[in-house]
This record gives sequence, C-alpha cells and structure tokens, in this order.
Amino acid sequence: MSTLPPSSCEVLVAREANVMVVTLNRPQAMNAITADVALQVGEALEAAEADPEVRCIVLTGSGERAFCAGMDLKAAARGERPVPPGEREAWGFAGIVSHPLSKPLIAAVNGFAVGGGTEIVLACDIAVAAETANFGLPEVKRGILAAAGGAFRLPRAIGSKAAMELLLTGDTIDAYQARDLGLVNRVVAREEVMGEALAIARRIAANAPLAVQATKRIARGYMPEGVPDEAADWALSHREMAAIRTSEDAREGALAFAEKRAPVWKGR
Repeated sequence: MSTLPPSSCEVLVAREANVMVVTLNRPQAMNAITADVALQVGEALEAAEADPEVRCIVLTGSGERAFCAGMDLKAAARGERPVPPGEREAWGFAGIVSHPLSKPLIAAVNGFAVGGGTEIVLACDIAVAAETANFGLPEVKRGILAAAGGAFRLPRAIGSKAAMELLLTGDTIDAYQARDLGLVNRVVAREEVMGEALAIARRIAANAPLAVQATKRIARGYMPEGVPDEAADWALSHREMAAIRTSEDAREGALAFAEKRAPVWKGR
C-alpha cells in the first residue's frame, strides 16, 4: 500500500482514490512560491511519480483569490530563489516547471495565476480555470523576463502572434480569453473548479496507466533526463535572465513596484 508524502502547513497533499491532490496553501501570500514550498511540491510530485497507485495529479491553490502569484517577493528580497535547493534545483520554479513527470498533471486554477502562476499552468498537461481566474506574464513591466519557461512555452501553447503580444506588453487575459487561445481547457464557476479537475483526473485514472504514461512521454517529448527539445531554450532563458537580473532596469522595476509608481527605464 502506498503512503503519502507528508503535508505541511504550506503544501497540502491528499489522495482521492488514484489521484494525488497537491494544494499550495499560502492564501495570505496569494500562494506565492518560496524555496521551501518549491521543495515540498517537487517532493510530492516525485512521490506521485514513484507510486504505482497514483495515476494522475491535480495541483491547485487554497483560498478564493489566487492559484499562484509567482515568486514570493519578500523571500526574493532576502536573496531566496523560488526553486528547490541543492540537487533538486533542476526541478525549477515551484518544483514543477522543469520537473519531467510521466503522470498527467492537471492545474485546477482557482483564481489569479499571473507570472509564475501562468508558467505553472504551462507546465501542466490540462488546466481547468475558474471564471475569476486571469493569466499573463507581466515580467517586462518589472524589468525582468518570464524565465520559468513562459518565454518559450507560451508561443507553443497559444501560437506566436498571440503569445508575443502578451509577452511583450505584459498584459493579462481573463479565463475565457485563455480558453479561447488554448491556454486552458475549460472555464467553470470557482466552486466547481476542483470537482471538474477531479472528474477529468478520474477519467484519466480509469485508463491503462502504463499506456497513459507512455502517451504523455511521447506527446511531451520526455526522456529520463528531461525534455531534449527544451534544453537549448532553458539554456538561453537562464543566460538572458542572469544578465537581466543584474541590470539597473531590473532594480528599478522592483523598486517602482514596491513604491507603487511608474518605473523610469534607462535601458541598462
């Protein structure tokens, strides 16, 4: 009989028959990601991958406002990165975005999912969104870039022209626009999000598990070491972000956001 990885106050892990449910549980911080949260989520996904009784995973956020608001800015101000520490850093933002999994991953987007929240959705296989959810990659408004996969995954998910508009303007879209563009599968009332996500998960779990997992690996291009087709994209993203992170504009973007004023860009 399988055992669940431990829950914490910030990451809840539960089982619904053959479905593991992982909940980001920081509603007071709009479920923003810290290094500790990223490690716990990544470990839960790893446990699900190794457990033959788990056939599908549903990821959601607690509270009524947010699915995930991206990285925790207070933790970032302390120099903390929203990735697991040590060898598990390869799992990427939130322990999810570069964590290859054979088990299908469904996002139950219960609210605000901008920045890193959208990048988590892009890393999932299927997404159900609340009517109140919104999406976007506003990093350019802060002097940085969508370095957790957004800059290269969004064009593949919704098409180049639509993605470039969102990436370069930093604008957000509502749940229905996200559905029409193909970023999410369906939109339901907020109170129906988990029920709809679990219903899809149960239909997946009713199928032959080895066939489902092999199908996902083929569709996603997964190999044991990751996704070869994305290797160059990740390398470029990390290189560009390393340069941008130390720029005057990046510092100005963070300061202007904290001071609730328009940034003054210098292009350096």
